[in-house]
Amino acid sequence: MTTAAPRTRPAPTTGPDGPVRLAAEGVRLAYDDRVVVDGLDLRLTDGSFTAIVGPNGCGKSTLLRALGRLLRPQAGQVLLDGRSIARAPTREVARVLGLLPQTPVAPAGLTVADLVARGRHPHQSWLQQWSTQDEAVVAEAMAWTGTGDLADRPVDELSGGQRQRAWISMALAQGTDLLLLDEPTTYLDLSHQIDVLELVSRLHAERGRTVVVVLHDLNLAARYAQRLVAMRDGVLVASGTPHEVLTEQLLADVFDLEARVVPDPVAGTPMVVPVRRLRR
Repeated sequence: MTTAAPRTRPAPTTGPDGPVRLAAEGVRLAYDDRVVVDGLDLRLTDGSFTAIVGPNGCGKSTLLRALGRLLRPQAGQVLLDGRSIARAPTREVARVLGLLPQTPVAPAGLTVADLVARGRHPHQSWLQQWSTQDEAVVAEAMAWTGTGDLADRPVDELSGGQRQRAWISMALAQGTDLLLLDEPTTYLDLSHQIDVLELVSRLHAERGRTVVVVLHDLNLAARYAQRLVAMRDGVLVASGTPHEVLTEQLLADVFDLEARVVPDPVAGTPMVVPVRRLRR
């Protein structure tokens, strides 16, 4: 199979858990005067699969936007491979990092094949136009995600699960080895949620992608992610393996939820069984 040409990039800085690809250092994130995240530190290691969890409005998506350079911190900085992401050339960032927002929108009538082809734009220039290699990479991305039979279908006519696979195909064609996904299972039924997360898990396991995903379903987050990051009110409350993070005390502190944590009978990962809402 054809793959995109390898890229050279600076060696990631090394932390206690391995090379750090993406990091937030003391970031303050705000919309106008409303501060959403303040003083947050986070390190994401090379080849990891991390899920960001927390209640609605805690700053999960805002943090992901900052990590993807869509939102500039008021204070602190985001580092990509040890360098300030704000100072890196846009095209260079786009070749390394792909971000899929919560509800991506394609122009009306755009076909799946055209959407996936847009993933090759960071590799184009006036000296290097569309090539047979680009064509092969797009075809491979669609074959890998099972969207080849949807190539001529307009994106806006697809089901939710099909649409998510098409957008992931575009990210795969982009050739990035860092993938950020904001609630990719929103509005999908359970079987399509599993389809999407299985695909993302394969990208991580078989293609070595570093994955960061915002998820609401704690049980799916625990099953698929290696590490969880729990947030509340713009603050990082806990970070670690699912077994370390998903404790009954954390569920009470972060989600105002009385719950029992038992082993998932299929995966052995922590499974949250809600009991009742706690009132503060």
